[in-house]
Amino acid sequence: MKHLLAAAFFATTLAPAAIAQTQIPFALDWRFEAPSSFFFLAADNGHFAAEGLEVTVEAGTGSVETIPKIATGAFPMGFGDLNTVIRFLDQNPGAPVTAVMIVYDKPAFAIVGRKSLGVTEPADLEGRKLGAPPPDGAWQQFPVFAELTGIDPSKVTVDPVGFPTREPMLAEGQVDAVTAFSFSAKQNLMRLGVPEDDISVILMADHGLQLYGNAVLVNTDWAAANPEAVTGFLRALSKGIQDAAANPDAAIAAVAARNPAIDTALELNRLDMVLSQNVLTPWVMENGLGNIDPARMDTAIAQIGQTYAFQNPTDVSLYFDGAFLPTDGSLMIAK
Repeated sequence: MKHLLAAAFFATTLAPAAIAQTQIPFALDWRFEAPSSFFFLAADNGHFAAEGLEVTVEAGTGSVETIPKIATGAFPMGFGDLNTVIRFLDQNPGAPVTAVMIVYDKPAFAIVGRKSLGVTEPADLEGRKLGAPPPDGAWQQFPVFAELTGIDPSKVTVDPVGFPTREPMLAEGQVDAVTAFSFSAKQNLMRLGVPEDDISVILMADHGLQLYGNAVLVNTDWAAANPEAVTGFLRALSKGIQDAAANPDAAIAAVAARNPAIDTALELNRLDMVLSQNVLTPWVMENGLGNIDPARMDTAIAQIGQTYAFQNPTDVSLYFDGAFLPTDGSLMIAK
């Protein structure tokens, strides 16, 4: 009886520790919109809980602000643009942040124009006016894009517009096209009343730009101490992405539960774009979510170097660590 009572005592006192979940505050790069549904479904459908994780997702204001949050340890994990990470690490050598899972196999950098204004392909930019906010990520890639597509930049009139006025100016015909994130500008134009069939989206990645887009980022010190939690997070997220693809309505409902102000029709349109153009690319459908092609990554770094002067030697291992990716087949997409 004493042995039974002792066993019961230890079972009772140890039970909370056995079921305790790892807390992960997660920093997004942007507002709660369609892409956020991947994380919300991973939570709502029990995928994080199944990995022993309790994830709290917080909205952001851009990768430039998100990356330092992770590097300083304010957040152990987050979501941001890999190209911004590469520049950040060049400017802050040894900072404890790296990417561990590619989510946007193709970045959203794009030229967004209007067909009624004569812009449907790269060559159409010559002789027309391009609205480009100077800090815009897509504008930063324009010189490489122009070289890849044979555009003569001297024949493009560039108007350095502001972010708030970019889409309104295109909607009003003050510019013929803009540099932007594909799945942001298109929905903004639709919200302004521009017919969807009048909007042309020229994704730079479809014209030779080899850069990757957004990725899951980790604080490397925290990841080294919690490798199973990182792998569990990535496995749960892959299931959340596949849930969103299988049931877009449920995905947007998960976003609306956290941001009731969204336009569900526009967010469904955005989700379709993100999944088809950026996430579930032909390479991902063949190779699975999350990893990189080393040769492509070398080219991507070289393309970044065409518009950014690196201060330090570059190395893929500084920016991406695939060691945390699950190896149980959960990253593969059902066909």
